[in-house]
Amino acid sequence: MITDAPTHTTTAVTLVTAPGCHLCDEAHRHLGMLIDDGAAIELTVIEATSIEGRSLLGVHRPAMNPLVLIDGTYFSAGRLPRRKLQALLQRRAAGTETPHHG
Repeated sequence: MITDAPTHTTTAVTLVTAPGCHLCDEAHRHLGMLIDDGAAIELTVIEATSIEGRSLLGVHRPAMNPLVLIDGTYFSAGRLPRRKLQALLQRRAAGTETPHHG
């Protein structure tokens, strides 16, 4: 039987961090607090100096760290835009925005 019950969408957040980056630490703390508060976030932290990190930085060419990807798509670089992220998470929780895969 198929129902129209809403599904809880998990948002994949990739955080590419650099050593000694206070904005990276701040973004990591904020994302951790959101997860602790029940946000449906699957967080992956990647060091910028790793092979995967260098690859992502090469593709997205952020002006600053951290690089933040949502479902593999560029979201921000530098200071995490908390209101923009919260709005995105709220739209997804309400089912008015679906994840982008790309």
